[in-house]
Amino acid sequence: MQTIQTLLGDRLLADEPLAKYTAARLGGPAEWLYIAKGSVENLAEVMQAAWTQGLPVRVIGGGANILVSDAGVRGLVVVNRVNAVDFAQVDGRYLVTAASGTSLSVLARKCQRRGLSGLEWAVSVPGTVGGAVVNNAGAHGGDMAGILCDALVLDAAEGQRLYSLADLRYDYRFSCLKARTDRRFIVLQATLALTPDAPEAIQARMDGFIQHRKRTQPPGASLGSIFKNPPGDYAGRLIEAAGLKGYAIGGAQVSPVHGNFFINTGQANARDYYALIQHVRAVVERISGIRLETEIEMVGEGFQSLDR
Repeated sequence: MQTIQTLLGDRLLADEPLAKYTAARLGGPAEWLYIAKGSVENLAEVMQAAWTQGLPVRVIGGGANILVSDAGVRGLVVVNRVNAVDFAQVDGRYLVTAASGTSLSVLARKCQRRGLSGLEWAVSVPGTVGGAVVNNAGAHGGDMAGILCDALVLDAAEGQRLYSLADLRYDYRFSCLKARTDRRFIVLQATLALTPDAPEAIQARMDGFIQHRKRTQPPGASLGSIFKNPPGDYAGRLIEAAGLKGYAIGGAQVSPVHGNFFINTGQANARDYYALIQHVRAVVERISGIRLETEIEMVGEGFQSLDR
């Protein structure tokens, strides 16, 4: 760790609990943790130094859509809060380039104030630009595939590469980056193409999306949507039809409001969540014949042992 320690000094935290960095407010300690707040160039320097040392690196943004194990995460966890945003008009196109640690909801509001439409769906999505690029995040009929021009990605072996929309091979909650298992890459920034519109009209659409979310999704600590919607159906409907709304294991509960959200009632741990995910999937498959695919990602040590 000497190289990273030299580079980061006291900004590098040892055995840092990850619960306060995740949306579900759970997770064991990171062996090492760094909160990135500088420039994209600084972020790239830290990542490259860690890879050069052979240190496992995991990047998280807003901490949504990840289940961090109680045993914690080996190596370096980078909490990406690099959030520079630049607006430009090029050849008649309205472009916004945002660093990967930029909050989606913050970016949506900045675009609204400038009269730029296309990101309204993200106003209440808990996540960052980098995670949205990798996962093809979306809501309310919109997604990253509909607005992305390109994404600048740093690869441990190949250096920086500009991925076009076609390069990312987007599908429902999928990209070629998400399919990678090595995790030796990081999205540094993304450029989006938006459409001019009246700020009041954009705000009205955003207000509607916010109200819809309040009516249909639970407040409090959760992982976001647990399962992907199967073709032609909804995971939440299947879970409700199986009689599982309100079902709990330990401190993890299937939300009584929306079946595809599992909430931390205050005393949950990752083992509770993992057990609840496995139980719900098994019951839904037994009743409907459909095996739900998780949208969230398991991060850290110990999950494999829970499968045995």
